[in-house]
Amino acid sequence: MKVTLLATLIVSSALLSACTTTTGSNSDATKALTNKEKAVAVLNSIESGNSKAISYINSSHYTQHNLAVGDGLAGFGEVLQALPKGSAKVKVVRAFEDGNYVFTQTDYNFFGPKVGFDVFRFDKGLIVEHWDNLITKADKPNPSGHTQLDGVLTVTDLDKTAENKALVSDFVNTVLVKGEYQKMSQFFDGDNYIQHNPAIADGLSGLGKAIDEMAQHGIKMTFTKVHKVLGEGNFVLTISEGEFAGKATSYYDLFRVENGKIAEHWDVMETILPKSEWKNTNGKFGNL
Repeated sequence: MKVTLLATLIVSSALLSACTTTTGSNSDATKALTNKEKAVAVLNSIESGNSKAISYINSSHYTQHNLAVGDGLAGFGEVLQALPKGSAKVKVVRAFEDGNYVFTQTDYNFFGPKVGFDVFRFDKGLIVEHWDNLITKADKPNPSGHTQLDGVLTVTDLDKTAENKALVSDFVNTVLVKGEYQKMSQFFDGDNYIQHNPAIADGLSGLGKAIDEMAQHGIKMTFTKVHKVLGEGNFVLTISEGEFAGKATSYYDLFRVENGKIAEHWDVMETILPKSEWKNTNGKFGNL
């Protein structure tokens, strides 16, 4: 009898959980991994099919906030089952940890080339909740020659995590949510600002030009609420909601801070599905 991938994933997870409870050896191995390593392993399993990585997800309590995916481990398995065989590619470019949260930036081939941010919440060493934002990968660099994924990789300034989170939170709330654009320059070192958005050039000058061009075409971008600010050292991720071109939008923005100023930016904007198309009822920003 042919066993489906979904069934294999769920059975493997249950067996591994049982072994963890009864033998202790797998428990020791699991504890040896950081939450960041577990999250990366789960993402890599999309390509590799490594069933052991699924044991890092709580099989009885896993809340899914990707609205196109069913809730729980079963929903995750259904998505993997639907992928054309051998099509999935996963390269985690950046991974960060903030308390019980791990957030990653990934180069995907997942029903086509995509760039995504994933956020995982852990409880007692297991993933219990997941949020993400995905966008189709651009086929060429932006006007300044940067891609959506290149740039600085090294995490530094771990002692400044709280300070950097406060800076970025202030910027997003003051400038993007409240629209106080006259205060924008205080968050940057002149025009020294590396931009990875596919349509925008470097510097505040590039950002200003893009905003003007959108206005000329009647395109309005608004931020209404910041739901979460996560950070590790010099990197800070904000998760916000608003509207872009009249459509409800989820914004994931990753900032790199250097010497107390915002120095680099990556982002993923995703249109939020209408409720009629949701496959779970947990909400795009639920529990954040």
